[in-house]
Amino acid sequence: MNLERITDPLDERISGYRDLTDVALRSRIEPETGVFIAESAAVIERALAAGHRPVSVLMEDKWLERMGPILRSARDIPIFVGDRAVLEEITGFHVHRGALALMGRPQMPTVRSVIAGARRILVLEDIVDHTNVGAIIRSAAALGFDGFLVTPRCADPLYRRSVRVSMGTVFDLPWTRLSSWPGDLALLREAGFTIAAVTPGSDAIPLDEFDPPERLALILGTEGDGLTTQALTEADISLVIPMQRGVDSLNVAAAAAVMCWALRPSGEWG
Repeated sequence: MNLERITDPLDERISGYRDLTDVALRSRIEPETGVFIAESAAVIERALAAGHRPVSVLMEDKWLERMGPILRSARDIPIFVGDRAVLEEITGFHVHRGALALMGRPQMPTVRSVIAGARRILVLEDIVDHTNVGAIIRSAAALGFDGFLVTPRCADPLYRRSVRVSMGTVFDLPWTRLSSWPGDLALLREAGFTIAAVTPGSDAIPLDEFDPPERLALILGTEGDGLTTQALTEADISLVIPMQRGVDSLNVAAAAAVMCWALRPSGEWG
């Protein structure tokens, strides 16, 4: 492997790993510079398996043996190694999950290519918490959904925390960012999707009374406020998860898991 030792946190060779805890900064510069951070050996392995190409890797020496087999397919990239204190000063946190990899960000596909052949799609409207985004993606992947779309103001699915919480399943699902919201819902409708808004509204259809169509797109709204009036207006139907004990709604990630299980494509399960 192409090992390079780092002793100076200000070394320009590792500038891409600095200030990883600054969410606003990273959410701006990573898409602009065409990169994202994969955190942990398991996530890096999944990214490589999905065809993503690392630019470099940063880790403590003790992880070299564990990471060696993973990185044999990327022998030409620099592997930066340093002690714990140096890595913490570079990144802003204790790197305890094995390694970090600076990965080239893939080019976003078109909406039509994401939904082509799909039966179940999630649409994430302005969800701002990266942990929720990652958890929703993991549920969608695990429960047979075919892909997801994010609105212009939604958190980045390739932000480090989103990728980590998704356990790398973001690499397995087709997705893209919508350029026009809610205008791009027309593309889903043209492709034969029924568009369902997930909302606690009193006029919504209870989930256990809903007979899903062949092609279904579920819109999930932002934390706190839920779906916008525009999204509710544009949707064909509204769905609600029946609640007890006076609870009016679930966290959006929990609601997504319930919806994905209940509305999973038929013929996928034994």
